[in-house]
Amino acid sequence: MDFNDTTEQANFRKQCRSWLEENAKYKSGNSKPNDFANKDALKEAKSWQKKKYDAGWAMLHWPKEYGGIGASAIERIIWGNEESKFDVPKGIFEIGLGMCGPVMMEYATDEQKERYLPPMAEGKEIWCQLFSEPSAGSDVAGLRSKAVQDGDKWIINGQKVWTSGAHFSDFGILVVRHDPSVEKHKGMTFFFVDMKSPGIEIKPIKQITGSSSFNEVYFNDVEIPDSQRLGAIGDGWKVAITTLMNERLAVGDANGADVEDAFKWAKKQDDNGEPLLNNRAVRESIADWYCEASGLKNTKLRTMSALSKGQTPGPEASITKIVSAGKLQDIGNFGIDSLDMAGMLKTEDLDIKSFHNAWLGAPGLRIAGGTDEILKNVIAERVLGLPQDPRADKGVAFKDIPSSKN
Repeated sequence: MDFNDTTEQANFRKQCRSWLEENAKYKSGNSKPNDFANKDALKEAKSWQKKKYDAGWAMLHWPKEYGGIGASAIERIIWGNEESKFDVPKGIFEIGLGMCGPVMMEYATDEQKERYLPPMAEGKEIWCQLFSEPSAGSDVAGLRSKAVQDGDKWIINGQKVWTSGAHFSDFGILVVRHDPSVEKHKGMTFFFVDMKSPGIEIKPIKQITGSSSFNEVYFNDVEIPDSQRLGAIGDGWKVAITTLMNERLAVGDANGADVEDAFKWAKKQDDNGEPLLNNRAVRESIADWYCEASGLKNTKLRTMSALSKGQTPGPEASITKIVSAGKLQDIGNFGIDSLDMAGMLKTEDLDIKSFHNAWLGAPGLRIAGGTDEILKNVIAERVLGLPQDPRADKGVAFKDIPSSKN
């Protein structure tokens, strides 16, 4: 593996950094977390996306006709690496651009690509992903939302849950069941839908962090034209896999309080008249997190190295998400514990709030894009070569699978 930039890559990195330095500020310890329930924050995020789009930095690897510049995969990663160093809005467009965009690029018609991809890249239109249901979380193929074909349209009924950003999205990608008489992976069909369609009801979910970024979405006789079907009838699982693979990359590394924040906090926090950093147990924890952070960095460099050679990366995204989400939760817990009982009090101190957000938000990251257990199975099967878990539903029609609803 060669982790060094080539001459061309180094020049491209310099261009990225130069533009970012002219248009944004480097991150500091006082950077505010994104809160897209706030209309001003949403407006700021759209403004930043538009600025990138106008300058050609929005979706580098997309074709020029859809808002990109046809850049290579490694150049896309270099841009992301440089942008992550700056205090700019993050989070609102990751689902649309990281998951919905690639699916539309692969399965939509040319006319649909011309209509929907440029506004997506520019930030004019926001997209969400409608997969999880009350009875289908990690097992997406267990979904029960129904699609019934009626001429050149489909009637959709059912419920989705944990849909990020549905309350401010313009469109969404949707997988539903059209045929319960076949195996569960074969009876699904995939669509994209206008989130303002009659019959769609969106209910934000109040989270333990105090925000409401997730939603319940109800479909009550919602009509979707057959022209908005992505892939063939019955190919819903195949299209969904494309989305899920991109989701692992999009969720990727967990953002928030990191080892540097823990180290700075331990240096200034008092522990019986001495800096908390003098505590051997604290130093040991920080050393462990530093090792994990270094491992994550080199894992991502391995991905970059593979992409630069035109190779397909392995299951690095699974490893990255498992380790980074757990580390984020541990660091948040450390910051709260260091304040004893006061650590549970609400405060406007940005350092303490970063630990609060890490501790409260990390469990969600350990679920999004595949739970820890699912990703460990991926690593076991694809890296270690272990056999798959036995499946009682294999070869059984979906309608015959026992459940609490049967």
